[in-house]
Amino acid sequence: MPQSFWGGVVFIAEKYSTLFLNGALNTLLLAIVGTVVGFLIGLVVAIVRTIPVQPTDSFVKRAGLKVLRGIFIAYIELFRSTPMMVQAMVIYYGVFSSVSPDYALYVGMFVISINTGAYMAEIVRGGVISVDSGQTEGAVSIGMTHWQTMTSVVLPQAIRNIMPSIGNEFVVNIKDSSVLSVISVAEVFFTAKSAAGTYMRFFEAFVIACVVYFVMTFTITRILLLLEKKMDGPKNYTIHGSQTTPDAEIRVNGGGRDK
Repeated sequence: MPQSFWGGVVFIAEKYSTLFLNGALNTLLLAIVGTVVGFLIGLVVAIVRTIPVQPTDSFVKRAGLKVLRGIFIAYIELFRSTPMMVQAMVIYYGVFSSVSPDYALYVGMFVISINTGAYMAEIVRGGVISVDSGQTEGAVSIGMTHWQTMTSVVLPQAIRNIMPSIGNEFVVNIKDSSVLSVISVAEVFFTAKSAAGTYMRFFEAFVIACVVYFVMTFTITRILLLLEKKMDGPKNYTIHGSQTTPDAEIRVNGGGRDK
């Protein structure tokens, strides 16, 4: 084992290259699954919490929505008010205590998904609220149901508005997956800790972990920025036709219009 710092970094990187690669893949898997499933949970919670209650609705509908909203609010408050490390310990040793350690990765996916869902629920709800209420009123006026209004009018705009927040949650999940090492999930931090303990070279091992995390988060951030630009569409485009003048066209140049 080399005594110099860089010699130690190279030695550990070579010895644990396969384990660090597997750890990085597990970290990305945890972040992707946690963000996608968490977003879907947040989407359902946000839609239910924004369903309007009318005085003419039946007692069953009003009571059911009230109970569901109470459950969802309790879920959000519980998982936003406790650390994910504690949640992982409670769920793994309390709920899945009889599960084989080989399934720790799947338990980790479950933990990070429900934790992310609590944050996503408020992010999506904020995005829904940010959409002008006039569009919802217009959709309702032409006979669209709440579900149709949400899926066809509100959510496409809301999702674009909250894309930076969704991307931020993705990046946070890449880093926060490190806490799942407490239930023996073999991600980057767990691998670095194992290497550091084997050779008693903690500085070198965790410098490698820092580099791996930086490469993952920097790459994902750049990809998400490109996705946001893709969702914005081109700055210059042409609107063709109208009900009164089918041959008319309006050219939109970065916010300005030229006929």
